[in-house]
Amino acid sequence: MTSASSMVLALDKGFASCRSVAAARTLLFCLGLSVSALTLIAAAPSARAQDALAQQLGGKVRADAQMLLESRQITYDFDRDLIVASGKVQIFYDGYTVEADRIVYDRKNGKMSARGNVIMTEPDGNVVQSQELALSEDFANVFAETLQIDTPQRTRFLAERANRTDGNVTTFENGIYTVYTRPTNPPDKPPLWRIRAAKIIHNQQEKTIEYEDASFEFFGASVAYLPYFSMPDPTVKRKSGFLIPGGVTSNKLGVGVTIPYYWALSPNYDLTTTVSPMSTQGVLGDAAFRHRLSNGMYTVSAAGLIQSRPGEFEGTSGDRRFRGAINTTGSFQLSENWKYGWDITYKSDRSFFNDYSFVSFDDNDETSEVYLSGNTLRNGLSIRGYAFSLSQEDYTQTTSNPSAAFSPIGQSLQEKQPIVAPVIDYDYVFDDPIAGGELSLSSNFTSLTRSETDAFRPQGSTTDRFRGVDGTFSRFSVKSEWRRTFIDPIGQVFTPFAYVRGDLFFLASADKNVTALTDETFVGRAMPAAGLEYRYPFIATFDGGNQILEPIAQVIVRPNEQRIGELPNEDAQSLVFDATTLFDTDKFSGFDRAEGGSRLNVGLSYKLQLDEGYYLSTLFGRSYQIDGENSFAKPDIVGTSLNSGLATGKSDYVGSMYLDTYYGVKLGAQARLDDKDFSVRRFQAQATGTYGPVVSSLAYAFLGSQPDLGINDPREEIVGSASLRLEENWRIFGSMRYDIQNKDVVQNGLGVGYDDEGFSMSVSYAEDRSRNNGSDVDRMFYLRLGLRTIGSTQVSSGSLN
Repeated sequence: MTSASSMVLALDKGFASCRSVAAARTLLFCLGLSVSALTLIAAAPSARAQDALAQQLGGKVRADAQMLLESRQITYDFDRDLIVASGKVQIFYDGYTVEADRIVYDRKNGKMSARGNVIMTEPDGNVVQSQELALSEDFANVFAETLQIDTPQRTRFLAERANRTDGNVTTFENGIYTVYTRPTNPPDKPPLWRIRAAKIIHNQQEKTIEYEDASFEFFGASVAYLPYFSMPDPTVKRKSGFLIPGGVTSNKLGVGVTIPYYWALSPNYDLTTTVSPMSTQGVLGDAAFRHRLSNGMYTVSAAGLIQSRPGEFEGTSGDRRFRGAINTTGSFQLSENWKYGWDITYKSDRSFFNDYSFVSFDDNDETSEVYLSGNTLRNGLSIRGYAFSLSQEDYTQTTSNPSAAFSPIGQSLQEKQPIVAPVIDYDYVFDDPIAGGELSLSSNFTSLTRSETDAFRPQGSTTDRFRGVDGTFSRFSVKSEWRRTFIDPIGQVFTPFAYVRGDLFFLASADKNVTALTDETFVGRAMPAAGLEYRYPFIATFDGGNQILEPIAQVIVRPNEQRIGELPNEDAQSLVFDATTLFDTDKFSGFDRAEGGSRLNVGLSYKLQLDEGYYLSTLFGRSYQIDGENSFAKPDIVGTSLNSGLATGKSDYVGSMYLDTYYGVKLGAQARLDDKDFSVRRFQAQATGTYGPVVSSLAYAFLGSQPDLGINDPREEIVGSASLRLEENWRIFGSMRYDIQNKDVVQNGLGVGYDDEGFSMSVSYAEDRSRNNGSDVDRMFYLRLGLRTIGSTQVSSGSLN
């Protein structure tokens, strides 16, 4: 066989009796050819057509591509040079597949027509369905009546008529664009949304879709008309253009709209700019730049405006002409074990993000950080720097909330926030055992600068307390710890341990008005300790599970803590005594305090495990000061340990419980009970559950009074949230925070949402009474809409009464 054309010529001269054959296999018998030979003769397009198609599609079509045709019956009309295939016809050509009841191939004119249940699958995965298609022999030009195109991105085009030219531009007349979800959906179920247009033009090279005389339909009803608009096609991940606008309305901002524009500047960096005109406050500008590099990425974002009516925020930090913020983040991998990064925010005032919550980089973390860190399996080093700013919530809680612990002294709360740099932590675990046990080393260096002393006076007290001291305070701490575990023949577990810690303080510029502080510039402190932890687990198995009862005792011997109240306390101000800290060898949370005196910690643990999946864990115990000075009985300059439950020789009782049920319900609780009458000093409980269509959580907290810290009344509240799925895609959700002590709803919200693979929507309403002792009520209405491949938008409405 020399070529397809020579074989056709041979057929014309010598096999005229085979012009109409009832079955392909009979034709093969007459010709004496294989299936592959037959298909090459029947449907190989001309070289000129192949070259043209290769140019149109950027050389993607192979010039030597062959076409394979399979069918139940093939008829050749040699006079008109027509090949007619019928009966489950399939054509395979360079990634294309065409299936139809009947295909007529006109070799003379280079045209092909397919009729009856036509399905054409293109190389890019698009599936074209119609009752009739007219195609050029290179498949570059296609014409169809009443067709449907499904893409791999699960989008769908439908049209009364469609025409594709040059393998690139497809024009749909009276067309519809929408998305489809999963194949299990009923085939006749209408889409939730669609775009209907007199003409839809899809340019595959430019990757754009243009709509003329278009209307957006929702649940079959037209809700918006657009004479013209365009969008990227579903294959595009990044393309410059306007994004869907959003809206905002507020009694302080007025009525406004957010108009974002996305700039696809490069494959690895982009920019989003947003203009938000508001009827009351003017125009807010917002820009967010993102840049991804080979070893990481960084972002730079900024927003700001000149307020037209700053008096709307009278009495708050927002009462000023210019307001704005800037934020930058970064994270880079230097090597396999080393990375560095930052997250830095500066804002004009503490309430900017609260009042303008729709800016693209809303960041209420209030902590700016720069870091360098490296880690291996046994050691780690980190160098960090921090700066802090007060949010509006911090300010109002400190000054107005009746449950706040203290009243501020001084002019500027922000100036009392420190800059902490550097903070260097190094931890190392030695590879080889030392005396049969594990030896570890940890160290910390912290330097902190504050421009104004942060002092407060507890309500009803005549003594000032100090959160922080004006000046620069530096401390270097090193701790080495050793421990080893022994298990004797009857199952008793003995863990001896020892540690030694040293601290060096530098107090050159400390505020001299804080008379409690030492006048020394350099202060050294050391704390050696040795101890033993004992456990004896009793294990019992039964049909259906097992249980473990384990008494625990821990004794620590060490000298008294040195210089209590004479040194600053910056990182050990939080002290929560509960079951999680019962067996901590040092119950202070940071390095600035070092627990001293000999102590005995005892407890009883019980665990139950059922084969069905239930799991229960409980712990109950207390702590005893057995020798030396109790570090928690003498307050430091902050008063950290006052009313902690550890200030007496016999501590309060602490307990915990955790339950995981087979049915998706999880319960957890922590409690601290008075050492004399078992009255509740502190109690926290939380429950989460997922059962059928319901997902819920409930949390309860009770914090007893702390008169030594100025908290004369207990605090008690409950927080709950729940979501109920209705049918397959609908859900309702809500949350509430209730102050039991003051019998007041602090926060509450309710909403409804719809989610599927093509459309999402949520409508919610929330109220917040946490500001200014509940006299101000923030009310927020929020609408969010998301359309897959189109985009998402949101409208928020807020008011403050």
